[in-house]
Amino acid sequence: MKNKFTALLLETGRPGIEQLIAHLETTDFFTAPASTRHHGAHAGGLLEHSLQVYEHLLRQATAYPDKLGGYSRESLILAALLHDICKADYYVVEMRNAKNEQEKWVKVPFYTVNEKLPFGHGQKSVIIALQFIHLTPDEIAAILWHMGGFDDQAKTHSFGKAYSMYPLCLALHAADMAATYYDGI
Repeated sequence: MKNKFTALLLETGRPGIEQLIAHLETTDFFTAPASTRHHGAHAGGLLEHSLQVYEHLLRQATAYPDKLGGYSRESLILAALLHDICKADYYVVEMRNAKNEQEKWVKVPFYTVNEKLPFGHGQKSVIIALQFIHLTPDEIAAILWHMGGFDDQAKTHSFGKAYSMYPLCLALHAADMAATYYDGI
């Protein structure tokens, strides 16, 4: 999966993409979970989730050419694969007590959040990506608002405006939700 992820990013030819990949290599991106308890809550879940979001986004681009046909494959790849890079070095494993099948207390590992850069979810992914590559306004908006109404900033209702202006926003949000809730990844 890691090879597919990096090959897709390299396919974009975006200047600086090699440096972004090298940066991700210095983090736990490729082995991190996608969440603490829900979708992809296992080692490698974040990588698996990102690739699944890309697959859903490709299907949407095919299904809705009138809305998404103007987007290059490059934009679809970047939006999908970079939308959650904020989760690199975000989760840590801790131990807690839990009863096993024999009703005995044992220590079990679990994921918890260790936020080092409290910039917001989509915002942080955009900030990290922009340190290495240029993103178009559509790509920025899609990554920034991929959480839709689940984002803490949603109360400003700016995401609705972004969804109207940039069809890639809604498409990425839908792809993310499909991977999360339909696929559990």
